[in-house]
Amino acid sequence: MSRRSTVCSPPRSRTSPPFDPSRARRAPPATRPIETRSVSLNLQPQPLIDDPPLPVHVAIIMDGNRRWARARGMPPIYGHRHGADAVRRTVEGCCRQGVRYLTLYAFSSENWRRPQTEVGELMNLLRYYLRKEISSLHENRIRVRVIGERNGLDDDIRELITHAETLTRRNDRLTMIVALNYGARAELVEAARAAARAVAAGEIEVEQIDEARIDGWLQTAGIPDPDLLIRTSGEQRLSNYLLWQCAYTEFIFVPELWPEFNAEIFRGAIESYQSRDRRYGGIKAQTA
Repeated sequence: MSRRSTVCSPPRSRTSPPFDPSRARRAPPATRPIETRSVSLNLQPQPLIDDPPLPVHVAIIMDGNRRWARARGMPPIYGHRHGADAVRRTVEGCCRQGVRYLTLYAFSSENWRRPQTEVGELMNLLRYYLRKEISSLHENRIRVRVIGERNGLDDDIRELITHAETLTRRNDRLTMIVALNYGARAELVEAARAAARAVAAGEIEVEQIDEARIDGWLQTAGIPDPDLLIRTSGEQRLSNYLLWQCAYTEFIFVPELWPEFNAEIFRGAIESYQSRDRRYGGIKAQTA
């Protein structure tokens, strides 16, 4: 029986053990080469979803690659490879529907705790796509930005990221933000440190610290907050993802695992978003 996407209430706050960055492990080389191929993006136009406004910024927690692979008796990297295909489908969907910003939770700062072989294979998959897919993204006017702590990444990956960002910096069809070695709590801590440094240097007074200044100290500075957050696999939590930015974001949780994510599921999530009354703490008459 096929599963249907369901819309759930926002997740309850949960407490997770603190992550010690000093225990993070660098990715070892993968034991096998990446076997996949570069496929051009299919960006043929299709009718836009009508009526209420589209989300300008969609954020996605891409969950379920390992479970999808396990259900097929395959190792985790098999699911991650098929998850990369789902990324391509999602980029195509954003371009077709007119979504301007897409943020993907690719690798959290906590993911270093996974088996070293899996981490190494993930990093090799990242290398492959940064090398092979960047030309197609650039040709389709898609800008690439990466947020997260780059010091934890290997030198060659940092160089590939810099190249991708530099090559695509003037593209304006879609901005794809990749959260890599990212943790929202660490991002907020760094913003607090930036505020403290600015006060200590006499650049601002404490009373001048406001939401706008904090926005400017975040890694997402200059990017609008997400209108819609989608999480696959049926899990209902933020997992240390864009905690500040999602203050007024609409959450939609779907049961499908990430490799199963397709245009139909994406379209259904957008239509569900459009049916909601976003009040931002007020009432409909105040926000209309």
